[in-house]
Amino acid sequence: MSPRKDPDPSASVPCFYGAELRFLRESAGLTLDQLVEGSFRGAPLLSRIERGELGMPMDLAVHVDKKLKTGGFFERHCEKVQQARRSGLATYFADVAEMEVRATTIEEWAPGVIPGLLQTEAYVRRLAQTGKPWLKAREVERLVRARVARADFWKRGDHAYYWGILQESLIRRPTLPPDQMADQLDHIAAVIRSSESVLQLLPEAAATGPIMMGDLRVMTFPDAPVITYTENAHSGQVIDFPPLVMEYRRSYDLLRAAALSPEASLAMVEDAARGYRHEAQQQD
Repeated sequence: MSPRKDPDPSASVPCFYGAELRFLRESAGLTLDQLVEGSFRGAPLLSRIERGELGMPMDLAVHVDKKLKTGGFFERHCEKVQQARRSGLATYFADVAEMEVRATTIEEWAPGVIPGLLQTEAYVRRLAQTGKPWLKAREVERLVRARVARADFWKRGDHAYYWGILQESLIRRPTLPPDQMADQLDHIAAVIRSSESVLQLLPEAAATGPIMMGDLRVMTFPDAPVITYTENAHSGQVIDFPPLVMEYRRSYDLLRAAALSPEASLAMVEDAARGYRHEAQQQD
């Protein structure tokens, strides 16, 4: 058994909150299972909260306060922890960012921009500068830090199985200077290969498809219903209505069938990276 990794209380507000929760639980002589007993939550969720990886849902905070007799401590600080975790993330996406940490599978369709989990720092910065030119420099950097921090997802030994489908135009459109575009595409290929994930490209020749407007994400969980998340330029929506979730999943399956094979897609990404790299060398 590997040694337990205790959270560093000084690392962040969520880590402090999680460390305090673990200390109080163990002081009370309770296991994770014993503490969540009587709530609608599971021990794995509580464990991640203790490690500072997730915020605590309000219903669980109330339950923990009653069980540990902490006088409402966790309920009072619940929202502050959530705000700390959401720093730099769009309000409408904050809950989804937490969901991806505990998801079992993530299936993503990206017609307009490379998905956040696959973006390099340079790509994030360019999107922020061009998509929201009114942002001050410090706000841009805060957004960049938050987006890059999400890439810790790939360092987790139990991260969700990822399947992404990208519009081919995303690797053809020079969003960045050639050298940085090469870095971005090499990064995608490296992440997909090292994490044993799946990436497909929907070819430009496929002029129409089942979901042509907006990003789509489908997430499954070990202890919760499937949800879908759709996003446009300045808004996003979590959908958990089962019939509608099923419709989106069917549409995603049609995209999967119309896309190039994973092998051909990765080869195309790597070939495009070499093309950008050559172009950058020609400019030197």
